Amino acid sequence: MAAPPGSKQTAIVTGGRKKVSTTLPDGTEVIEEFDVQTDQLLVRKRRGKTVLGRELDWIYEVGAPPERHTIANDTLKESNANPIFSRADRIDCFEWRVRNLPFPKGTYSVIVDHSDRKIVIRTSNKKYYKRIAVEDMDRLQLPLEDAALQWDHDNNTLVVQYRKPQALIAAEREAAAARRKLGTQDDPGANDGGLPGHDGEQLPAQCAQQ
Repeated sequence: MAAPPGSKQTAIVTGGRKKVSTTLPDGTEVIEEFDVQTDQLLVRKRRGKTVLGRELDWIYEVGAPPERHTIANDTLKESNANPIFSRADRIDCFEWRVRNLPFPKGTYSVIVDHSDRKIVIRTSNKKYYKRIAVEDMDRLQLPLEDAALQWDHDNNTLVVQYRKPQALIAAEREAAAARRKLGTQDDPGANDGGLPGHDGEQLPAQCAQQ
């Protein structure tokens, strides 16, 4: 994400990731995590403050929150029966995955709602409905195009992809160049374990061909 004028940025390398923290002029905090080898965006989360200065909860644009633990150190996980929604980023497209959707492929409808600037997922049996904002497109005020949208369903997972326009790819390249100019330091307490932002799954760098 390109930092608007007046923003403050710092960066640190930890656990195989480059973690960039940005404070926007309005006080909103944005944290992005990139694979240090591929520069793939793994996590983007943001949080603002109330008028009294209390920090709000993190909102995840990319990736998913870490698993929570109980006092007894048991892991709290979402039910395997509930749909699990997450977004990933690739070089040339955005990708959203909804796991635990067991319905036949013909049940799903995935369209662009141009009036609301969102991608809409619905099922004919009315068991699932989701409106997806594409914040990156909104920030650049780029229109959503029907031809850029594709989707598939396999192994109880709905995969929705939206191909990035060249204007957005160019903006991301400029943001990457700006990140490379940030001074970084290594976190001596970090390990080089897995990358939990995508549940340990290795994602291809590019979209499926339309």
